[in-house]
Amino acid sequence: MLTMFAYCSVLSPYYWMGYCLKILYNTFQMLENKLLLIRTKKNLTQEELAKAVEVTRQTIIAIEKGNYTPSVLLALRIAKFFNVKVEDIFTI
Repeated sequence: MLTMFAYCSVLSPYYWMGYCLKILYNTFQMLENKLLLIRTKKNLTQEELAKAVEVTRQTIIAIEKGNYTPSVLLALRIAKFFNVKVEDIFTI
């Protein structure tokens, strides 16, 4: 992250300020999810969900903890499995 900040500080400060701030903001932006809540309401284990969406249990754990942002394909698979919109599970 420091490297990105150093790179941005070398650029013309007025012309590139908005662009660099956007890069820095997007780097820190977190994806929030309700996967744990939805999964437990359906009485599913992490293992059962993982098998249904073709990933490992560790991937489900990481998504639920917020340590991993799923790909668009995986987010769509999860939403389809629960028969909800992606936006019902994942928000920024």
